[in-house]
Formats: sequence, C-alpha cells, structure tokens
Amino acid sequence: MTGLDAVIFDWGGTLTPWLAMDHLAGWRAYADVLYPDDPTAAGAVAAALLSAEDERWLAVRDTHRAFTLAQVAEDAAGALSGHGYPVPYRDDALAAFRDYWTAVTHTRPEVEPTLAELRDRGLTLGVLSSTGWPAAWHEEFLRRDRVLDYFDGCVWSSDLAWTKPHPEAFAAAMVAVGISDPGRCVFVGDRPYDDIHGAAAVGMRTVLVPHSDLPAHQVVPVDVRPDAVLQRLSELPSVLARLTRS
Repeated sequence: MTGLDAVIFDWGGTLTPWLAMDHLAGWRAYADVLYPDDPTAAGAVAAALLSAEDERWLAVRDTHRAFTLAQVAEDAAGALSGHGYPVPYRDDALAAFRDYWTAVTHTRPEVEPTLAELRDRGLTLGVLSSTGWPAAWHEEFLRRDRVLDYFDGCVWSSDLAWTKPHPEAFAAAMVAVGISDPGRCVFVGDRPYDDIHGAAAVGMRTVLVPHSDLPAHQVVPVDVRPDAVLQRLSELPSVLARLTRS
C-alpha cells in the first residue's frame, strides 16, 4: 500500500461515545420553550418535530440527502398546519434542544493524545460527520474539549447537499484537508454502510470502530470489509503504521 497523508474521522460514535438518548425528550425540551404554559401544544409540537426528523434521517439512509434543523422545524410546521401550533425556529428553543443533547458530545479521553501523535507524524487530520446540527455547535464542542485545533478541516453535512455515504460528502472532506488522492486517506468511523462502505467506494482506506448500538431503522446491510478494526482509538497510530507497511 502507498503511504498516508490524511486521516479523516467521523464524529458521533467515533470521536464521541455512542449513548442511547430519548429523541422525543430532546424535541420536548425545544417545544417546552415555545409553549411553556401549554403542555398539550408542546406535546404535539415535540411529536411533530420527532416525526419530521425521523423522515429526514430515512431520506439520509435511502437517498443520502443532507438536512438541517431548520428544515426539520419547517417540516413539522407543515405537518401541524391548521392545528394552531406554529413551530418557529428560535434560538432559545434551539439552546434547550442543544443542552439536552450535550451528554453525547464529549470527546473520548483517548482522542487528544491520539490526535497529537498523528500530527507529530506529519499527518493531516479532518472530520466528516452526517448531522443536522449547525457546524458551530460541533466546533464549539471540539473546542471545549481542546481538540479542535488538531484538525485541518471539519465538514458537517448540515452545510452540504449530501451526507455519507455519497461520494460528494467524502470529496468535500478531502478538499477541506487539502488532499486530492483518496488512496492516501484513511477514514475512521463506526458505521459499516455510511462510513466504511462510503469511504472505500471513493478509494479511501478504512478503519472501523464497532461500538455503536445503531438503531435498526438506520442500519443498511452491506458486505464490506474494513482495512482494520479498532477496539480503542488509542490503537490507531499502530494500526496506521501496519497499514502503510502492508
């Protein structure tokens, strides 16, 4: 195999641990800000937001179309049209939603020393995540955990037309880190279809971190073999050394 120039990471479930969360509760936090004195309205809005988000994620699975939280709110508003429950896209409601999800945003402890070692080896580092959240949120979380400055480029699908595994998403990540040859990139992720299949299809080498308990409706069966499988991200430097020698 040729040498490596770049390592690009998935975010959720890879740089952060996978945690099971109640998605309806997250949207209820949003809706309670909009309707603090009307639990019936808040419940209806939360349910509509969850349904809209689920539909957007199904479209990600089936057509790889990206989306934003603003589009989720717009979809929910359309579903509730005529019911008397507007669904504005408001900063204070978004703050409550983000606060609920903060539990899943903390970078794994082994990430910082792993990134430092990879940078010391002269590798370019990047992030590519399929997400509806604003880029600013993700980068605030990475900055909070003192790892943002290790990355030469971060790409969030909320800024793109496409999510993983679409080739355009991986192409955007390569542009962000200044790499033109996918054969000199490794992609590290937790999802066999989105991450491993998608990266391999564009010519990247792949490393699977197989610890996320993915929801059944998000799983796409795929026959794909990563170049390596990690139990901990701290193993990555030695794994990459073996890949470049093979």
